[in-house]
Amino acid sequence: MRRNIGWPLQLCLVLAMAGIAGQADAKTLRVASPDGRIVVSVSDDGGQARYAVAFDGREVVAPSKLGLLFKDAAGFERGLEIVDAAEASADVTWEQPWGERRLVRDRHNELLVTFAEAAAPSRAMAARFRVFDDGVGFRYEVGRQKGLKGAVEIVDELTEFVVGDRPTAWWIPSGEFNRYEYVYQSTPAGDVQDAHTPITLRRDDGVHLSIHEAALVDWSGMSLQRLRPGAFTAELSRWSDGVRVKTETPFKSPWRTIQIADAATGLLNSDLILNLNEPNALGDVSWVEPGKYVGIWWAMHIRERTWGNEGIHGATTEETKRYIDFAAENGFMGVLVEGWNIGWDGDWFNNPDLFNFTIAYPDFDLDAVAAYAKDKGVTLIGHHETSGGVTNYENQLADALDLYAAHGVKAIKTGYVADAGRIERTDDKGVLRYEWHDGQFMVDHHLRVVTEAAKRQIAINPHEPVKDTGLRRTYPNWVSREGARGQEFNAWGSPPNPPEHAAILPFTRMLAGPMDFTPGIFDLEPNKRPPVREDMPRSDPGNRPQTTLAKQLALYVVLYSPIQMAADLPENYERRPDAFQFIKDVATDWEESIALNGEIGDYVTFARKARGGDDWFIGMLTDERARALQAPLDFLDEGRAYRAEIYRDGRLADWRANPYVMIIETRTVKKGDVLTFPLAASGGAAVRLTPAE
Repeated sequence: MRRNIGWPLQLCLVLAMAGIAGQADAKTLRVASPDGRIVVSVSDDGGQARYAVAFDGREVVAPSKLGLLFKDAAGFERGLEIVDAAEASADVTWEQPWGERRLVRDRHNELLVTFAEAAAPSRAMAARFRVFDDGVGFRYEVGRQKGLKGAVEIVDELTEFVVGDRPTAWWIPSGEFNRYEYVYQSTPAGDVQDAHTPITLRRDDGVHLSIHEAALVDWSGMSLQRLRPGAFTAELSRWSDGVRVKTETPFKSPWRTIQIADAATGLLNSDLILNLNEPNALGDVSWVEPGKYVGIWWAMHIRERTWGNEGIHGATTEETKRYIDFAAENGFMGVLVEGWNIGWDGDWFNNPDLFNFTIAYPDFDLDAVAAYAKDKGVTLIGHHETSGGVTNYENQLADALDLYAAHGVKAIKTGYVADAGRIERTDDKGVLRYEWHDGQFMVDHHLRVVTEAAKRQIAINPHEPVKDTGLRRTYPNWVSREGARGQEFNAWGSPPNPPEHAAILPFTRMLAGPMDFTPGIFDLEPNKRPPVREDMPRSDPGNRPQTTLAKQLALYVVLYSPIQMAADLPENYERRPDAFQFIKDVATDWEESIALNGEIGDYVTFARKARGGDDWFIGMLTDERARALQAPLDFLDEGRAYRAEIYRDGRLADWRANPYVMIIETRTVKKGDVLTFPLAASGGAAVRLTPAE
């Protein structure tokens, strides 16, 4: 339903008139979520565009500013008044080709508010609000008009989020060299200076909020900058010339999102980010295949092999065939091969132009390896490390993608290892410029790679990426990405990921979308092994996964990705075939996903049903504290018995002293039963539920 609304507003929109000295009466419009619990108020009080959000009658976002500033034109900041409004609503269900759940319901009410300058009514900015039962999204829409015709440069976005200084915030800093790869901090919101999104907050009354963005296209990534304690403004990443966004009228900004729930699990069960993205733009994407893979990767991180020839080269024809054999024997779809192309020798971190994406090292025969993989029913997963040299990569992109397509490669892991702000772009005058990983140049670049790959039926999984904002709905070959501290920090990180890390990620980074965390390490103290060669010393023995073995299994269910890596060395899995069975069995594509319980940074439990089958999987994990967690089985089919195959911490398990102590057992269960497991410190449990008949 859609209709234009004149004055006075009627029905679900309320117009409040308040006398303001020296200006026309202020107007306030309100729109509620379908269930009525969330109410957004939009006003022109004081000649400024503002919004506020209430949940169950409690203000959760105080009046916060809206607006844009331009380089060569007057901005939308002062002297504004509401001149028009329109309302709409929707209630539709759409289907994901792959995902956490097959069917997604989009139910929202919408309010489109037009602000114009009182002194120049022809200059206008619209703000579109969509209010769901699980939160709010809003964006700017600006048409062609006097002073804003054609190309425009935005120098600031004035969006504010006034949440108060008392909520507890889980966040990572923005504008730092290591991009999104930081240990999460937990502080009062008033202590946060600058933060990447998603940033998640818990109020004293138990209300949970998460601030992020959706559909980041043709814009710069947004972080939050403190205005004053508990009040933040949108901080857009800059181009090398200082401009934030370069675009043309008419334009639309990405959606600014606020997920809202009265419990932490409400955030986990939200589809708001996906619902604010456009539908699939690629058509038939049946060629995008979720699945599990192994790869020549972890061996380099623990210094068993090297990416280049300066050591023991990992990506050789012989070694790749060994991994292909292992994948074929154990039912894995693919083998990731890192370090096959020249460029890894020398100081590649500071010399990205060393990389050539079509020339292999002499000890790697791409033709032979691809043919061997095809014969074994396994696909190669390609790798393109750019070291931030994006112009060098784009100059080779078509040839590099064509080469992979010709060899049956269906997915590529890309990489942008460089300090934040050191992306290399050569401009049209041949001048080297440095851009940010989350700036508009890189936003456009990633989309270019994804769309070019789609033409060749190739999926993309970027590391050191721009953050996820739900674009996998529009471009379903954008299957996963990194964008947080992953498993590799447990090989050489200082410090490694702490026990609480995996209990924070679902409530923060994972709200944005799938993460290629690379779980499944079975040798939990790899740096205690003697070095394979004196010139390849191990890292500090204290660098290790700070988990039990059972928690490594739980990660496959808790940390969602449609492509999941069995990240350890094949020989480590062969030593523990009983535990490895769960990795072989677990699905990666889901009919439904349900967060059963959880508290940020403490613990979490997920249940997920495999798409195309009747099996359910449960993953639960805890932080550094041992605790008992329950998994109510209310989601199972009525009147049906299930065989529960359980992998859980043993009585003496502890991530420091006894990480391998694990009990594997089976039980018969039914709907209404409750599974209760005692978890060790930084422990977990993983369960497969299969219909008994």
